[in-house]
Amino acid sequence: MDKWTTLEPVKLYNSATTTGARFLSRNLPSKVTPQRTLVGRLPDDLHAIILAYIPVPDIPAYSRTCRALSNLVRDGHHWQVRWDSLSIVTLGLGGVLDEIEARQRTLVSASRAAAPATIIVDDEDDFGDFSTGQISNRDMDFGDFVGFTATPAVSTFPSTSLPIAPTSSRAQFIRAHTLLKSILPSIQVSPHLILSTLFPPPLIPLQRQSQVLRALLQFLSPAVEPLRNWKPLRYNLRAAIDRFEASLLTAFDNADSKKNVEGMKEVAWASWEVWHDEREGEEWELGKVWAEKREVFYESGHWNPLKNFTSKNELEFNAMDEFMAYIMHSIREDGDIVVRVFPPASGVLLAFSTRLANEVVSEYIISLLTRAREISNLVFLQATAASFVQAWKMVDSIMETDAGTKSVTTTQAEDVVYRMFETNMDEYLDEEIESLRLALDAICRDWEAKVYASANATSGTQFLSSQNPAQVKRNVLASFTNVLLMPVTIVPRVGAFVATSGTAAANSIAMLNPQRWTGASRPQSSQINLASNSETTANLSVEDGSKTASAGDSVGFERLQLLLSLDVSLEIIHAARESLKRAETFQGYPGRYGHRVRETIEELFILMLQTLSERHILSGFSIATEQMRTYKPAEHEETASVAPLMQFFELVHIGDTIQSMIQVFFDKEMAPHIDRTDFLNGVVREKKHFENILDESVAKGLNAGTEVLMNQVEHIIWTRTEPREYYPQEGAHMELGPTKGCTEAITCLEKHCKLLKGSTNKEVLEVFYQEVGIRLHGILQKHLKRQIISLEGGFQVIADLNAYHAFIASLKVPAITSDFANLKMLGHVYIVSDAKDLAQIVRDVARYGGSFRPEDIYEFIQRRSDWKKIEKTVDKTMYNLSFKEDCIIS
Repeated sequence: MDKWTTLEPVKLYNSATTTGARFLSRNLPSKVTPQRTLVGRLPDDLHAIILAYIPVPDIPAYSRTCRALSNLVRDGHHWQVRWDSLSIVTLGLGGVLDEIEARQRTLVSASRAAAPATIIVDDEDDFGDFSTGQISNRDMDFGDFVGFTATPAVSTFPSTSLPIAPTSSRAQFIRAHTLLKSILPSIQVSPHLILSTLFPPPLIPLQRQSQVLRALLQFLSPAVEPLRNWKPLRYNLRAAIDRFEASLLTAFDNADSKKNVEGMKEVAWASWEVWHDEREGEEWELGKVWAEKREVFYESGHWNPLKNFTSKNELEFNAMDEFMAYIMHSIREDGDIVVRVFPPASGVLLAFSTRLANEVVSEYIISLLTRAREISNLVFLQATAASFVQAWKMVDSIMETDAGTKSVTTTQAEDVVYRMFETNMDEYLDEEIESLRLALDAICRDWEAKVYASANATSGTQFLSSQNPAQVKRNVLASFTNVLLMPVTIVPRVGAFVATSGTAAANSIAMLNPQRWTGASRPQSSQINLASNSETTANLSVEDGSKTASAGDSVGFERLQLLLSLDVSLEIIHAARESLKRAETFQGYPGRYGHRVRETIEELFILMLQTLSERHILSGFSIATEQMRTYKPAEHEETASVAPLMQFFELVHIGDTIQSMIQVFFDKEMAPHIDRTDFLNGVVREKKHFENILDESVAKGLNAGTEVLMNQVEHIIWTRTEPREYYPQEGAHMELGPTKGCTEAITCLEKHCKLLKGSTNKEVLEVFYQEVGIRLHGILQKHLKRQIISLEGGFQVIADLNAYHAFIASLKVPAITSDFANLKMLGHVYIVSDAKDLAQIVRDVARYGGSFRPEDIYEFIQRRSDWKKIEKTVDKTMYNLSFKEDCIIS
């Protein structure tokens, strides 16, 4: 083992570490490394980066290093960056350079004219080659004269043998640098002397002075660094600009006091020209001073927010109308001055409007809402929405004032109000949800208390008493749609507000009473007054009932329809709609509050659905279902109808109408706010949950109702069928028609099946019909097995079975129709006299379509009155049995 040596790892592949990588690398194109030109030991692109950052005075020295760097300096893109840093084009300062250049040319021409004439000397003079000459401008000395027309411009940039295009970035920068550098001596004096030195008499216009200062400020900036001592020069220039702005403020104040609009405009534009980017985010001082002198900021004491409340603590916004009219007049009047005086880009109109909103309008609204909160939550909610609507008038005034300049966008104008009102939004949105929850809870509690406390109360909505319940439902939905189209008044006014809200709501609820179209008269009617909130009152017509609630916690069969109410549902919807309309006032809010507003709108609708489904529909159907299960047919003489089932069908009609109302409300009020196809949306999910609760409640109730109905049918058949109905005495006269029990049972079934039609969907209706058919099929089998049937009575059996078959066929449910067709064939076993033929019929399996087995048929034929006589023959024929031959008794 000591002789073994460790093997060194061998690298099998050089280009890739894995098989997959090697496989993929075959199809990849080979990378081509771009050739990089080296200048010295560094690539040229690195030198280009260096050139973009070094100060201007270092550029000549850098270019003299070598010819390659000289070419790079001349042709580099860094000149464009430096030219852009001067912002000559952006700020419109090209005229400043042209004026400096023109004044310098004038100065040069004047100096040449004042120079001595050319001296002509003799050839004998000792001047040699310098016998003739001309004094150069470069050699001239301007002494102590400095200013806007300083020394002629001399370029300090290295010359090149190649010509420079006059429009290139390099040429433009060199020209600007040369011209601006020529007037820098004017700012090397004391700060208090700079302006007089830079602008000697005759003075140029104020706006041109501000442009010169702005050009110098851009020149002496960190982005350019034109000189090595640019920082102290910039400090002096900044001090001079501060003095210049102070003088402009004084001039503007004098012009403002004299109402000299043109003078104000000249000073304002000059001040704005010198306002530079370093102060971005600050408010322009001159615009700020002008706004502070507006009288609107000092007259808040003239407006009392508490005047928006009446002596009864009701809202009345006429006072705020006057206040906002004053605010809008101020925006128009002072805004007209802004448009005529200040540059559009200065944003003075927007700043003035923002300050007006935050300092005047906001204080007024806060005082108003504080008082509204002390009165009640509902008043606070109404006042909040109304105040926002009133404040929104500022947007229209701002846009109207700015129509000529277009300096303020609609979004900026809207943000003035949005930002001002943000302080109230959190409290409002939270309170809106909580207030609706309390209002809906009060509606449900009030309804429940009146239902259980009023022994003689019944519902005011009657579908089953009308000749066409479907038409009644369409009329109700049409009226409900008209209610939704009614405008909701957000800003309250005395008289008008009450008429459009309270009275209209009460009238709209009254219009939803189906009796308006059925024409049914109801004696002994009285009124129960239910209030959904402080403004909406629903009038529900009621009548004396024959049954009363037992023990105070149950409802009589004739009063089951009390458990659901269209009027209460409308009150719930109306309360939710008022909250939704208030919240929709803020639906345009941007940002975080806009998201919260949309969430609140959805939550309000969800809260309404939850209240309707859990507090009203689910509880009502549950109580009705339990009450139906207690019904005993033997305790009631009426056979044509089942009282609890009739009332339950009324509930089904009401529930279906409520669902239709919710669908209409969803389509008109909520669909614009959500994506209806988003199944994950909370509103869509809750609406589906609401529909499922209603369907499940109806299904459970119909299941219990079916059981009650069939118990009634079975009771009718048993009690209305005479003992010898199918075994008449010999020679008795017989009428071949359905028996009384059969007729009454079918009448009861037809009545209830017809009432349910139109109140639920087709699928539920078919399930109900099928369940009725299945249970009736079983009842009839039990009924036949309990009878004694003679040959004459067999014809009566066939008549009854034919009647039952005709009823089932009218329901148009194929699954049960075939079963009753087979049951109808069963009646033939009672009219066959020959025992052997009867046995053959019993053995014929295909005769009954598989519904009955031979053993089942055998049970039925045992109910024949002559069974003892034909039993042995039938058994022998069916089973080939002979008791005498095959049976041995030991």
